[in-house]
Amino acid sequence: MKRAPLDTPFLLTASLLLAFGLLIFTSAALGLLARDGATFTSVATSQLLLGFLMGGVAMVILSRIDYRTWRPYTPYFFAGAVGLTLLTFVPGIGLELKGASRWIEIGPITFQPEELLKFASVMFLAALYSSRLREVPTLQGGLLPFMLIGGGGAALLLLQPNTDGAVLLAGACAAVLFAAGGKIRHLALLGILGLMALAIAALAYPHVMSRFATFFDQDSDLQGAGWQIHQSLIAVGSGELFGRGFGQSIEKFSYLPEPIGDSIFAVAAEEFGFIGSGLLVVLYATFALLGLRIAARAPDPFGGLIVVGLVTLIVVQSFVNIGSVLGLIPLSGLPLIFVSHGGTALAVSLAEVGVILSVSRRMKS
Repeated sequence: MKRAPLDTPFLLTASLLLAFGLLIFTSAALGLLARDGATFTSVATSQLLLGFLMGGVAMVILSRIDYRTWRPYTPYFFAGAVGLTLLTFVPGIGLELKGASRWIEIGPITFQPEELLKFASVMFLAALYSSRLREVPTLQGGLLPFMLIGGGGAALLLLQPNTDGAVLLAGACAAVLFAAGGKIRHLALLGILGLMALAIAALAYPHVMSRFATFFDQDSDLQGAGWQIHQSLIAVGSGELFGRGFGQSIEKFSYLPEPIGDSIFAVAAEEFGFIGSGLLVVLYATFALLGLRIAARAPDPFGGLIVVGLVTLIVVQSFVNIGSVLGLIPLSGLPLIFVSHGGTALAVSLAEVGVILSVSRRMKS
């Protein structure tokens, strides 16, 4: 099949998200500069070199390689990602922060294999389902691969513990199963099992229970568990319609926890107001719609399922972050894709955009 030009609207939307994200991140990071210049330098270097530069190179390369080339290698990609995730539990290699073992530290390099695990799970599941579409509605052809790949990957993340990442991985894999023709009753069963797993996680991990308790009563502990959501809402409200202006956030300096991470959307809302933060939401929605359009016009089931899974990973994670900052859902530790600090998350997300663009080159007219 002749290679077509890149999907320009999708590429433009992704580029606008990245540009807006770098602008917001730069402003949010100024809060760190006021506290600790060394920390500011460290996070800026990670975001720009590991995330933006390496991710951008990966996006360009992957967009030019036929995505079908990767199909025979998806089992090895998944196995390698599982292996890297297991290393987070190895003393001396795994780095534990805030009670969670989610990072690998090798010399000066620190990264999260979780991002590769989510990417690899979608790719492997898409390859399996696309090769046996007629069997997907069955337990053996649909539900069993999901449990082994999506369920197995989510279980690994739960052990770190990383409840948010586990839910996101399982959700993206469920989207691939649905798009491949999975039965609704199988998806409903998976939903019930997922809720049971969340209940067990809430009982096993106090921080998960605390998030749910705070969500249902956000004013119960304003100086403790409720501090982050309380300050986030103050920041969002302070932005009003047009915002305080770029770099003018007050909350990011001493009040808002994780101003470059979980709470960065609050910084965006405070500085750019309802108009600016609303535009960011519209960009994510446009990214989703254009991505699904590529999936619908993909030349084969493998390409379509890949795009569905990757778009789900990026967009659902972003809306979960925004929803938690606005108090619409319990707080999550998921970063806002293209915006929050996280060199690994940014690099892998740009690589995923590259794969989507590769599929778009071969769309049906």
